[in-house]
Amino acid sequence: MQLQDIPKIKHTNSNNFFLLCGPCAIESEDMAFRIAERVLEITNKLEIPYIFKGSFKKANRSRIDSFTGIGDEKALEILAKVSEKFNVPTVTDIHEVSDAAKAAQYVDVLQIPAFLVRQTDLVVAAAKTGKVVNLKKGQFMSPEAMKHAVQKVKDAGSDKAWITDRGTMFGYQDMIVDFRGIPTMREFAPTVLDVTHSLQQPNQSAGVTGGRPDMIETIARAGIVNNVDGLFIETHFDPANAKSDGANMLHLDNLEGLLTNLTAIRKLVNTL
Repeated sequence: MQLQDIPKIKHTNSNNFFLLCGPCAIESEDMAFRIAERVLEITNKLEIPYIFKGSFKKANRSRIDSFTGIGDEKALEILAKVSEKFNVPTVTDIHEVSDAAKAAQYVDVLQIPAFLVRQTDLVVAAAKTGKVVNLKKGQFMSPEAMKHAVQKVKDAGSDKAWITDRGTMFGYQDMIVDFRGIPTMREFAPTVLDVTHSLQQPNQSAGVTGGRPDMIETIARAGIVNNVDGLFIETHFDPANAKSDGANMLHLDNLEGLLTNLTAIRKLVNTL
């Protein structure tokens, strides 16, 4: 899988990490445009290959009254508009076999959620679209076990797979990143570190996931030092009022400083 094979992606010769970044969920066209415009401005400045991220629906919710989306077609159309307006590739997660072909009409990368990465039919359906498949490592899985998820993509006729580590369950209400897994997973496919989801604190008694956004730069720096190929960061201009995952998202105002520091670290690591 070559990064430059993704439509509209830029800066592939910069020797920088690539970035999947955007809001947790698509809330409106205005919010998607606002976030995409700012992230694109920063990534162009720092020569970071960039893919806009946004979930067209949220199927994994703790409570039935939690926000799940603004409507599948409406959200997917917004993702397509972001791609067209800003000339960037896009990624969204899918949850059912029927989502694969539907979402593939609008985005460039299909993401398999961590809880669903062992669902063979879902992984195969995503692979058969011909899109890049971003396989999130299950919170319950070892790094070594992800070779089987990658093999499913290959057996379905595609070599377009990434692995994303989003932490491992540590007790009932915390996540931890085992950085020993990065070189292991890179043997199977390009590997991304999901910085913000790995700082979630799930299973809170209120039914709303908590998080530790104060640790975002700590985790991201460690990922770059340990040679991850890409980073996944959810961001919002008003995390406190975001409709999903606000507790662990990075405030958009803090993104440029973070990425500036990480790019500097990447340049140093490249010299070693």
